[in-house]
Amino acid sequence: MWSSVSSSQRILSLWLDRLSTDRIARQWREAPSPLVVFGKRGNLDLLLAVDAAAERLGLAPGLALAQARAMHPTLTAVPEDQAADTRLLDAIANGCQRYTPLVAVDPPDGVLLDIGGCAHLFGGEENLRGDLLARVTRSGLSARAAIASTIGAASAMARFGDATTTGANHGERERLAPLPLAALRLPDETVAALARVGLKRIGDILDLPRSPLAARFGADLLRQLDRALGREDEPLTPRLPVARYVAEKSFHEPIAREEDVLASVERLAARLKTALTARGEGARRLELALFRTDGAVKRIAAGTSHPVRDPRAIRALFVERLAALGDEIDPGFGFDLARLSVLNAEPCPDEQIGLGSREDQAELDRLVDRLSARLGRRRVSRLVARDSHIPELAAAAVPAQAMARAEFGWDAFRRFRADAHLSPRPLRLLAKPEPIADVFALVPDGPPVRFRWRRALHEVVCAEGPERIEGAWWSEEGGPARDYFRVEDKAGLRFWLFRAGLYRDMPPPRWFLHGMYA
Repeated sequence: MWSSVSSSQRILSLWLDRLSTDRIARQWREAPSPLVVFGKRGNLDLLLAVDAAAERLGLAPGLALAQARAMHPTLTAVPEDQAADTRLLDAIANGCQRYTPLVAVDPPDGVLLDIGGCAHLFGGEENLRGDLLARVTRSGLSARAAIASTIGAASAMARFGDATTTGANHGERERLAPLPLAALRLPDETVAALARVGLKRIGDILDLPRSPLAARFGADLLRQLDRALGREDEPLTPRLPVARYVAEKSFHEPIAREEDVLASVERLAARLKTALTARGEGARRLELALFRTDGAVKRIAAGTSHPVRDPRAIRALFVERLAALGDEIDPGFGFDLARLSVLNAEPCPDEQIGLGSREDQAELDRLVDRLSARLGRRRVSRLVARDSHIPELAAAAVPAQAMARAEFGWDAFRRFRADAHLSPRPLRLLAKPEPIADVFALVPDGPPVRFRWRRALHEVVCAEGPERIEGAWWSEEGGPARDYFRVEDKAGLRFWLFRAGLYRDMPPPRWFLHGMYA
């Protein structure tokens, strides 16, 4: 279980050397061979990726497609699809999170993992690396992986060096020296310029004076060298935020039944409870990640209306989420790893029980959590009073699991209403006041005696008011002053309508209908 990020950085660089061609080959029952991927660069169609068979024929990225076809007429050429490559790379990165939560994508064909502090969970760095490569290979992908103390060194070793050795901490100088300068992730122009003066290996520049190198080839050369050697920090930025509390469990035999998944959730929640209790916190938002044996990852998120750390309550949340998702959670050949993470945590002090009754509130909270888990967090809302006199702005719908500020709660709003002696509000309030036409009043500031709303003409037989409502003097919220009237027409229908503006103002006032009484 992780509760903080390890300060000891050990980077594993995974390089998918034939990502594009492997992706295409997996889509075919009988993979064509030789296979190349091409794309337009300038006015030419150039080879961007080649499979192993095409490479044995002497084809390589950068060769013109027309020349490649002339050399080998039976060649199978497929246009590039960068979006599909990106999706596959993201899926691989998701699968790599079984080893560490610190995973980043290294486009266009790499994944970076910070395995510092967690390699021992897999029997050491070499065992972790071997397990990762085995899983990737079983998925039909060609890959290389190397481990080093810096991102630059790990990436260089995976692409250009002997990836089978991990080396000791701070041993990057000896491992990098025989590699080509392209391993430092330099632009092609810089590598070509260095080659013209006889500098082809990283070892060729390790002991050269730094000022002339920077002056002739740019400061980026020295920056990339320093990053690879660990002289300059290059942190790994995870593609997903790292959870504050994480508990996970691996299974010797994959599980697929919903009962087994829920039992695992409860056991993981019990482990999280210890850490949450020690810090006086509770979970507000949780995520369950289920890792399938084929590398796919299923993520299920659930929220709560108040901080919780009771394993049974957390299990109940995921009962509803699994029921709502149904067939979307396809176990395939089973899940071999489950990870429960607390994405958001809030203070949750211990409460005295037995001397007071909070059963009703607790039951309501559980109902809100179940409905939110089943229907979605945004579909279950509650009304919260706002600090505004304007009727349509006096309340706001917020997710029911959100915490409302106490000073703007409904208890405070009811006390304000009682103290202000406001007139009764209509049972139905329109979300937005609707304009009414053909309004006729006996006196300018009096109530209307006739108006038209939604094409129907209403003759007023009695009216009460006005009740003036204005926004705050320092804000233009709500527009001009409003004079509200309660009116009843000949059919017995009662309306709440208002005049916006005063007759002495310009432009002249307008009339709106805001609600209806029962």
